Amino acid sequence: MAIASAPGAAFAAPAPEPGPSKSLEEVRKEIEALYHQAGTATDAYNLAEEQAQRQSDQIVAIANQVVATQQRIADLKNRAGAAARAQYRTGGLPPSARLALSGSPQQFLDGADRLRQGEKATMGMLGELNAHQTDLQRYAAEASAHWQTLEANRRAKETAKKEIEAKIAAAKALEDRLVAEEKARLLQLEKDDANKKQAKWLKSGILKEIDGKATPAGKAAIAFATKQIGKPYVWGAEGPDGFDCSGLTSQAWLAAGKHIPRTSQEQLRLLPKVAIKDMRPGDLIIYFDDASHVAMYVGDGAMIHAPRPGRHVTIAGAGSMPIKAIVRPDA
Repeated sequence: MAIASAPGAAFAAPAPEPGPSKSLEEVRKEIEALYHQAGTATDAYNLAEEQAQRQSDQIVAIANQVVATQQRIADLKNRAGAAARAQYRTGGLPPSARLALSGSPQQFLDGADRLRQGEKATMGMLGELNAHQTDLQRYAAEASAHWQTLEANRRAKETAKKEIEAKIAAAKALEDRLVAEEKARLLQLEKDDANKKQAKWLKSGILKEIDGKATPAGKAAIAFATKQIGKPYVWGAEGPDGFDCSGLTSQAWLAAGKHIPRTSQEQLRLLPKVAIKDMRPGDLIIYFDDASHVAMYVGDGAMIHAPRPGRHVTIAGAGSMPIKAIVRPDA
């Protein structure tokens, strides 16, 4: 059954006057803007975290390559040194003297052939040694570049963290100024606004076009997301006790056997897009022009998402926020 607009709940407090009501609506919009900005910064934080982890993994891989190459170089040096010492012991005599001392021409020829083979092997080892030393220089340059990127990502993450904390603190400060009745009215205003947008979306007749069926993987992703309902929104979290919006969607699809990007912006950029009329349960809905929020469509005009700080994973109307795009993890 589609989620539609619902009448506001009754409260014991008298209906607000136009002035105060407008003032409270302004507060609601300001709080909503602050949480939206925090959501955008959270996406930046998550992306920087993911990129920092990737750079750390690459630095570790390079370090392992360096160790293996250094061991190979040490082995080649030992072998080259042994060959050089052997050549020194036998290679100091002129060919005529070696022929005279050999006892027979055939023995001399055999010895000369072995000497040539040894020289060729030594040259090969020296060439391999030079190649490995070149590899070490390249590894050093790559490690330096990855380290610089890692540090840049760490700085970006710290900047985003400070912005998130500042926006959330500002939003909470606004809410804390309200008395209990105002907070209740504020929550109702949020619900009314979401219901109004959902009703408008449904009135367009969109559900008559959307009739896709969930795939087995989509059903598994929805099952995971459904089990998380009631858990708190925690920015930067991927469970198990709390989630941010893209933490929920990425973990739901991971539970379904599909690894997808961590952030809503990367999910939009890298996952295949589908038209809204072709949307099916399990698809991800990307919201807002800056792709700062994501939810999972579950059918009948509804979605599951982790809304914002102070809220919990819940089911809501798929049209309760401005939709930017639909992406499909299991296309």
